[in-house]
Amino acid sequence: MEEATTPASPASRLRATLSRGDVLFALIVVAAYVGMNLLDVKLHPSVTGSWPDRMYTLAERILQGHLDSPRFAGTVDSVARDGKYYIAVGPLQVLPYLPLVPLHVFRNLAGFIASGAAGLAAALLSLKLARAYGARGVNAYWAAALTAFGTLLFYLSVLGNFYYLAQVESFLALAVFLIEWAGRRRPLVLGICLGFSLLARPTTVLAAVPFGLALLWRQSDWFRRGLVFSIPILAAIAFYGWFNWARFGSPFETGYNISYLPQPGLEARRALGLFSIQQVPENIRLAFLTGFKTLGHAPYLTADPYGLSMLLVSPGLLTAAWAGVKSRDARLLWVSAALVAIPVFLYYGGGYFQYGFRYTLDFTPFLVALVAMGANRWRGWPERLLVAVSVASVTYGIVWAALPGLRS
Repeated sequence: MEEATTPASPASRLRATLSRGDVLFALIVVAAYVGMNLLDVKLHPSVTGSWPDRMYTLAERILQGHLDSPRFAGTVDSVARDGKYYIAVGPLQVLPYLPLVPLHVFRNLAGFIASGAAGLAAALLSLKLARAYGARGVNAYWAAALTAFGTLLFYLSVLGNFYYLAQVESFLALAVFLIEWAGRRRPLVLGICLGFSLLARPTTVLAAVPFGLALLWRQSDWFRRGLVFSIPILAAIAFYGWFNWARFGSPFETGYNISYLPQPGLEARRALGLFSIQQVPENIRLAFLTGFKTLGHAPYLTADPYGLSMLLVSPGLLTAAWAGVKSRDARLLWVSAALVAIPVFLYYGGGYFQYGFRYTLDFTPFLVALVAMGANRWRGWPERLLVAVSVASVTYGIVWAALPGLRS
């Protein structure tokens, strides 16, 4: 008679699928993200200030049944309408603040908790993402390290800034999307991921065009698949439209076209058009051509707070070129990255006080998937050196943002 066996617990199955290297990588990710968050909490003046950040204020007001607050008056990106003051942000930015409102002890830490949790989740998925797109062995860890520590995901996740939170949330949603695409390709899951990304960064929905066409191509049940894929995206668009209408009186007005801008330079750029071909040269300069500025004291080099070239921030992304264009998935990723990049470079607001050009994180998920696709063609030390430089550069950026002495 055969002896009965006890089914393995979920924890046992998880341990069986993870190698020591995987566990070590995860522990490094957690230590780095939590550690850098704690460092910035200690150094950030708002943590001990009397007012929480504006997303916490908005979350408080939402739980009271309002979308406005008098505290928004005169602040950047505020919109005055009918004697009330709103703030031009997306709906997903306020979502993680809502459960923290009853916990008043976190009122000045909510931004760090929200962006830190989303960034940590995305970083923990980086190894799975790298392997999903073909990276193997040691190169998978290097590709994952580039994603977790050598892109602006790391920088934007640990500074507690609700503006940065939008990019981090979108990155997380797109990472899950790309993992699902490389696996089961369930239309509903893919649509939900793009819907969440849209609620954080609306322009990322452009990736639905190439991926949607690829999902339906030569499928006998294309209509059903297309409907299931589209419903969550359309629902997200409808919710965003309602959010805009409730604040600004139109589903098509996000607030960024009518918000208060204290900087005359930004006012002048917006006057050219919220999205305009005239914005492209300046955005190209900020994203690819802007270098370090010199200081008369150590460390002698400092970043330009308006932008810094991707080639200096994340040179490891250059290895995306190793993926080529021969495979269908590579072409799909390149096209998606290009489509999402279009509104990034047409947009008027390049941003201020940032290391790098933060809007490039909108299309970075597609690039890191391409990096993973080409990782098995790496020669070795040249690519790993680019990854190491990326990690060092982004880490410097976090310290640069936290310590005023490094900026002037």
